[in-house]
Amino acid sequence: MYKANEGRYDHAVVRRAGDSGLQVPALSFGMWHSFGDKANYGDSEKVILKAFDDGIFSFDLAYNYGPGSGAAERLFGEVYRANLKPYRDELVITTKAGFNMWPGPYGNFSSKKTLVNALDGSLKRMGLDYVDIYYSHRFDPNTNLEETANALDGLVRAGKALYIGISNYNAAQTKEISQYFKELHTPFVVNQASYNLLNREVEDDGLLKTLKDENKALIAYGPLAEGLLTDKYLGGMSDDVKVHWSNQFVIKHGKAELVKKLNELNQLAQNRGQSLAQMSLAWLLHDKTVASVVTGASKINHLEDNLKALNNLDFTADELAEIDKIVKE
Repeated sequence: MYKANEGRYDHAVVRRAGDSGLQVPALSFGMWHSFGDKANYGDSEKVILKAFDDGIFSFDLAYNYGPGSGAAERLFGEVYRANLKPYRDELVITTKAGFNMWPGPYGNFSSKKTLVNALDGSLKRMGLDYVDIYYSHRFDPNTNLEETANALDGLVRAGKALYIGISNYNAAQTKEISQYFKELHTPFVVNQASYNLLNREVEDDGLLKTLKDENKALIAYGPLAEGLLTDKYLGGMSDDVKVHWSNQFVIKHGKAELVKKLNELNQLAQNRGQSLAQMSLAWLLHDKTVASVVTGASKINHLEDNLKALNNLDFTADELAEIDKIVKE
């Protein structure tokens, strides 16, 4: 029988989402990759429980995570029921609906029917009565935002979610749906968006400022730009490297130029006593608007490496300026 580490909060870094009552660990455990139907249950269980033992109490899922629709939720549900159920009051469990869930017109986007049906399926797979944050996974260009906001608000009132989030919404879309949430008194707290040292779209678009102005939080996904911000490509990058859609534009000046920038960033990280990946995670947390960074780890040593980023979260003004100079030139 699993018994959680009694010192799991001794060194945990916990941050508040805006001015809400929601508190989350600086690093959340993401289950986007490597937790599909073919994943080894024993290995997955070990890394999930290790995360909780080390103070990571937030688990980030979505209906379409796996690979395989519903697969990550099913796996997490098995681990939860076998080990974590006694700790439910400590856990922040989140899921999303909107990307490629089931066949037909309702398997995508954010209509009321889609959001309601998806959450019912997610709760059943995970063995939960409610999730802590339920997200609209992406903006729906064909459904008015008022319907989406009303659907999400209704799920809170039905007791199926405690807080509401949106994901992949730009600044203008966030402002509009936020107004509906204010009118409904919906506990809207976060926007989860792609953000990393190389991908500054949330800054350029004004999303980061919008969230800051409204006392909402950003949760950053893709913090290592799909492996670009690790030591993997410091020696060069082959032509067949694939980059996630949210980071495509980082190679706009060519792969050789990107590798040069990565090495310059790596040198700065070494001067801080960190790996490039650890500095990249820490950098995201220098802005208090970022409540948490979603990191994926299928192996315990990867998880432990990520956690070391929390040992040095302070940046000097010169370091921040140097990072911007390297990335933006």
